[in-house]
Amino acid sequence: MRQHVNPLSRFFQIPRDFPGIVDLFENPKLPLHLDIGSAKGEYLLSLAPLQQNWNHLGIEIRKPLVDSAIRQRDSLDIPNLNFLFGNANVSLSKWLQILPEGLLQRVSIQFPDPWFKRRHYKRRVLQPSLLIALTSAMNPGREFLIKTDIPELMESMSELIELSNCYILKTNDSGKIFSSAFMSSPTERESYAIHQKLPIYRLLFERNSKNPPSLIELEDAWLEKRVNIKDAEII
Repeated sequence: MRQHVNPLSRFFQIPRDFPGIVDLFENPKLPLHLDIGSAKGEYLLSLAPLQQNWNHLGIEIRKPLVDSAIRQRDSLDIPNLNFLFGNANVSLSKWLQILPEGLLQRVSIQFPDPWFKRRHYKRRVLQPSLLIALTSAMNPGREFLIKTDIPELMESMSELIELSNCYILKTNDSGKIFSSAFMSSPTERESYAIHQKLPIYRLLFERNSKNPPSLIELEDAWLEKRVNIKDAEII
């Protein structure tokens, strides 16, 4: 079951100062994989021991889940894994600006809360401001994975990423998504979806060399896209 938290509530709008990378990992120079919305951390807890040449950082808005994930990490003694409590749309941008250049090499957003109602779109994880912050911190060739079991949410996230003009979809000539090691470990929601035989949608993007648009440009393009979709639905 999804445990919804309203990210626009006053408590979650308070910016948090995340620790620097040197305070999070034994070897802060390893390439960084950032998982936004890490929930109970099952995905990273299984992935990090398999990829010890990477640092893995989960960001989660529900503090009890972060506390649980950290206890699990400590019991398993995984030095290249950490978790932070906070609202990615409020606190992550500042942290990314001081992250050493080239360190962020992967980003994943997997099975975020869908927030179906149109008036609740601003509660979704992937917002224009967060996308620009992530894009600005990623060099060409870096990877961005999105997963969900909700087709409308996949369409929404992928359209926003494509509107930035900063990513290409990693496919081969047959249209099959290239395999990637960090795509194989399931999240807890993914395990549930597999058990329930629900469809799972996965897209892997690669950062290109284009500069990210301004926030106003991306927000305007995103608003225009949503208005056009709404008009098409009415017709």
